[in-house]
Amino acid sequence: MRQRVFESRNAVLRQFAATLAVSCFLVLAGLAGASAQSGTPTPDQGKAAAQPADAAKDAAQNQRRTDEFAEAAQVINGPAGNPECVWLGRRVVRLMWRDDLDTAFRHLDLYDRFGCPGGHIQAAFRCLTRFGGQIDPKVAETLDSRVHACWINPAAQPQQAAASAPQPAPASGNSPAAQPAASPSPAASPTPAPQK
Repeated sequence: MRQRVFESRNAVLRQFAATLAVSCFLVLAGLAGASAQSGTPTPDQGKAAAQPADAAKDAAQNQRRTDEFAEAAQVINGPAGNPECVWLGRRVVRLMWRDDLDTAFRHLDLYDRFGCPGGHIQAAFRCLTRFGGQIDPKVAETLDSRVHACWINPAAQPQQAAASAPQPAPASGNSPAAQPAASPSPAASPTPAPQK
């Protein structure tokens, strides 16, 4: 009797396993057919089309970064020109500008561990605040380029301040009207005429 119970139980389990396997196969075949008929590309097709453009963009960005590090090493004497100091320092200045002070302080700790000078960050951020009106918050490249320029030359001044400096007298033979103005000057307010 016991043997018949085990045989019947095994037969039921075999039937259940076969039914489960067939139903899983049908579900998977249905999903594969539905995805093949849909108009969405498979991930491999999308990646294959985007790879050449992304590879060229990544190569150009890596070359730009390498050039920036080489420029900093040539212009800045001392540890502030080291690539690790340039990368971390510019990142700290950028984070401070965006008011992400917690992250900036964590990066600043790492900056200090590499033996990079803290005064250079202070000078670069001071320079960046002078250029605040020229930075477009919607375009990341303006902030990045300005941070790099201030890292290379923390004493840089905005062009508006340089344009308001007194111009040297023109040489003889050159008329003032022939030279283009650096920036338009504000219109003078009319003075009231004296009353009679």
